[in-house]
Amino acid sequence: MLTRRSVMLGSAAMAISPQFAVASGRSLELWPDSPPGGGGPTGPVLISPRGAISNIATPSLKVVAPLNPNGSAVLIAAGGGYKRIQIAKEANPAATWLTARGITTFVLTYRLPREDWNAGASAPLQDIQRAIRLIRASADRYRLDPERLGLLGFSAGGHLAGIAAVRSDFASYPPIDAIDERSARPSLAALIYPVITLKPPFDKTWTRRLLIGEKPSPADSANWSVETHVNASCPPVFLVHAADDDIANPAHSQIMAAACQRAGVSVEFHLLPNGRHGFPLTAGGAPALDWPGWFDAWMRKTGFFG
Repeated sequence: MLTRRSVMLGSAAMAISPQFAVASGRSLELWPDSPPGGGGPTGPVLISPRGAISNIATPSLKVVAPLNPNGSAVLIAAGGGYKRIQIAKEANPAATWLTARGITTFVLTYRLPREDWNAGASAPLQDIQRAIRLIRASADRYRLDPERLGLLGFSAGGHLAGIAAVRSDFASYPPIDAIDERSARPSLAALIYPVITLKPPFDKTWTRRLLIGEKPSPADSANWSVETHVNASCPPVFLVHAADDDIANPAHSQIMAAACQRAGVSVEFHLLPNGRHGFPLTAGGAPALDWPGWFDAWMRKTGFFG
């Protein structure tokens, strides 16, 4: 496993002025009718005191557009252990940060697998694959280059973004319209304190419990582990994790980095000395707050800004 610590690639991200981003974005429903398989909860979305959402009956995208788009787009999958989605804590600050750099941002509200969806564990993957295709189908409307579409995932959202990145050619649902003729492969994937493996001994997470159950088979554990599917066709990967993370062991990112290296996939991995789980995408001096500068430099290095 890799144990190297990160090297500073640039200054910490600057504070964001609200003038850069359009605060009120349009919401796009992912599916024209019921999502594949049907089922799901009833009633309104539930919002926790800290702005996390659950009871999601209608998966959707919130569009947050910059005043001067540069043609790049990022789809954000916030975490929450597949129990809820941390929109206020993770997705919204990331959207503001990205739009300040001219990147059009799409915040994903995905189905939670234990909310009575018949698709079960496949429901979130279906949603993120559909979202990637829907964004590409909307490229002209939002002045986007469909070849510059990245994923940004946090925690369980990092698992979801990771699975989408490494299994882009997997048909998680039957095509329903012309949108599904488009590619589901992202241009890059940034996974922040992600859950990667659902195999022992690093399977003590809500992600594993709520996605594949308390006693999954070894086959299911392997099939839903991101590292299982890493191959040479995967997009570049950016990883950040704190060594003192007590929710998602830093071994998750180490496992992903090693899998990428074996497959010849471009990967940049930053192991922070501290920061625990859930550190923000904001400016600051502590090591866990420096990573936005590294992320910005990495995106520019990959040519993502065009």
